[in-house]
Parts: sequence; structure tokens; C-alpha cells
Amino acid sequence: MTTIAEADRPALVALAEELADAARAATLAHFRADGLTAESKEDARFDPVTVADRAAEAAMRALIAKRRPQDGIFGEEMGQVAGTSGLTWVLDPIDGTRGYLSGTPTWGVLVALSDASGPVLGVIDQPYIGERFLGGLGEARVDGPLGRRALKARAPRPLSQAILFTTFPEVGTPDEGAAFHRLAQQARLTRYGMDCYAYALVAAGQIDLVVEAGLQPYDVQAPIAVIEAAGGVVTDWQGRPAHMGGRILAAANPAIHAEALAILSTCPPGLSATR
Repeated sequence: MTTIAEADRPALVALAEELADAARAATLAHFRADGLTAESKEDARFDPVTVADRAAEAAMRALIAKRRPQDGIFGEEMGQVAGTSGLTWVLDPIDGTRGYLSGTPTWGVLVALSDASGPVLGVIDQPYIGERFLGGLGEARVDGPLGRRALKARAPRPLSQAILFTTFPEVGTPDEGAAFHRLAQQARLTRYGMDCYAYALVAAGQIDLVVEAGLQPYDVQAPIAVIEAAGGVVTDWQGRPAHMGGRILAAANPAIHAEALAILSTCPPGLSATR
């Protein structure tokens, strides 16, 4: 674990916001634009990438190289660059490119700052709405149309009263899907899609659970930092650290996490298709 001095924290938070600002400008330049097209990164299924994904990540990488060249970078579109500081910026320029292509305002820009133990700071930014969720290094707040508010995840309630979000059945193996549906049958309300915005809703106190599978580190590190700063819990389906991706259980509090984990942990091990 890399110790971050108290005096360095404001500058790191400010840089995280500057990175999100740069990606916000790059993504909005193409959102809902005529003629926007996408390439697929896979042959077997449609895994889109657009000019906006690449432009946003390039803009963030340029800022990091200028401000903190000693830090590493791990981005979805342009890979990894080693650093010397023990800190790495983990970037997903558009989490939810399928939603971006569809014109829905539920995609987001993800920025995380991580050390070897996992994320210490995270930003979930929704450029079109103008809503930004930030957590870590002493911060837990959202800025948006309603102004600035503190982030606080929901208080405990029974699973039978819970609101659950997921990207199933878009991703996941049959075993993972079956485990998810066992959980969903016990929840009060299940909603589908939303990508990173669902995690933001956990931190904001709107919903109780997000369950996914097949995630990459850049999909989940920013949400982990934001949710944990708001008092929530994020692990894999066995209760272990989740910052390297895979099967994800994000919960508003330890009590609802324990109820959901008891169901999901029965899922047999195996590889899931990535989101």
C-alpha cells in the first residue's frame, strides 16, 4: 500500500476532477451526433468502441503525463503504462458505450486512483446530465443539477425490500445468471442495464444492490472507491476484494451485502464473458 500524505490529497482530488472534465468535453463532442459509428473489439459479439472513447482516454492520459508523469496509467482503450510512484490512474473513458451509442444518459466516465491494494479515490461522471460522484481521500460527494450533496448509502433493510440493479442477462455464464435470478426472486424490485450509473445510485442512497459478472479493473475501481466512501461494501461473490474485476457484488451496507452474498456465493467457480 502506498501512503498518500494529507497535504497531497487535495491536488490528487483536483487532478481526478480535471481528468473527468477533459473526458466530459471529449465525450459530449460526439454524443447523439449524426453519423457516429462504432467498431467492435470482438468478432463473436458486439463490443463497441468509438472515436469518443479514444479521444477521452487520450485527453486524460495527456493530462496525467503533464501533471504526474511518475504515476502509472491503466486505461481500457490504450493499455498500461508503468509508473514509479506506486500509484496508478485507472481509466474507463466511456463505461457503457452501448448506451452511449443508443443516446441514453446512463453511460459515464470512470477515473480511479489506485495503489497495490486497490482504489483510494474514484470518480463516476455523467457528462450529459452534468452529475459527478466522487469518493475517497476524505471526500464523499455528488455535484449535479441539485447542487452539491454528501454521499451516503442506504441504511439496512431486508432483502425483500431491496432494489437491485444488474447488466444480466447481457453478460455472465448460465451458472452466474441462475445465481443472479435466485437473488432477484427475493428482492422487491429488479432493474436492468445502467452500467456505471447503477453504482452511483448505490452511493447516493437510491438503491441497495448491484450485481454483475465479467468486469475488468477499469470497470469497477472507481465505483468501489465511491461506494466505500459513502459507507457501502463492494466485494466479489465470495466476499473477497473485487478491484481486479470479475464477479461483483456492490451493496449499500454490510447487512444487505451479507444477505446477497449468502445466495451468490453458491455459484460454482468459472470464467464469465467480459462486459
